[in-house]
Amino acid sequence: MSRRSGILEFAVLGLLRESPMHGYELRKRLNTSLGVFRAFSYGTLYPCLKALVASGWLIEETEGAAEGVPAAALTGRRAKIVYRLTPAGKEHFEELLAHSGPDAWEDEHFGVRFAFFGQTSRDVRMRVLEGRRSRLEERLEKMRTSLARSRERLDDYTLELQRHGMESVEREVRWLNELIESERAGRDQRAPGPAAQDRKNQSGDTGGLPRHRGASRPDPSDDTTT
Repeated sequence: MSRRSGILEFAVLGLLRESPMHGYELRKRLNTSLGVFRAFSYGTLYPCLKALVASGWLIEETEGAAEGVPAAALTGRRAKIVYRLTPAGKEHFEELLAHSGPDAWEDEHFGVRFAFFGQTSRDVRMRVLEGRRSRLEERLEKMRTSLARSRERLDDYTLELQRHGMESVEREVRWLNELIESERAGRDQRAPGPAAQDRKNQSGDTGGLPRHRGASRPDPSDDTTT
């Protein structure tokens, strides 16, 4: 399985874990919610869905049947196919969620993995965040070394483009540092008592994410290379 098809499988299972969807709705969610899939077609999605059905991780239902509408009521119109996650599919997705290897740190994979952090355990989130930060710090060091060696040979515009790329990576590293700090703070906190929990709920829980401080966060689905 290619990296691209693997992350698409992960995204489809994750979205269908939230609720059953038909193909058009699923494609729309992939396009709007997960930036890495902004430009992909039904020709990419439907083979993935068929493969997941064949693996026993999804089942296909007609929309009317899924809602309890008699089959006769569907006569005269084309029924939409609704895709639903099976228990085996849920178990498989949970196994994928627990994975935190190097591919989860790469540009394309990290953005999708981050979109499902709300369903991911804290320990796995920490490993993915720290791995992503390490990968970007390595990239940043290479960019700095390359720029130092070639600075004299670059024109002003190319030099500015290189600086822009470095600033993008530096910005994401700072953002990751904030996320990691928040995750660690949440892990180290003792479980609050009922009164403290009520105050927390009233004040608004950020779910481990740092609150905005006036600066926008980078989109983790964007490629930070130039």
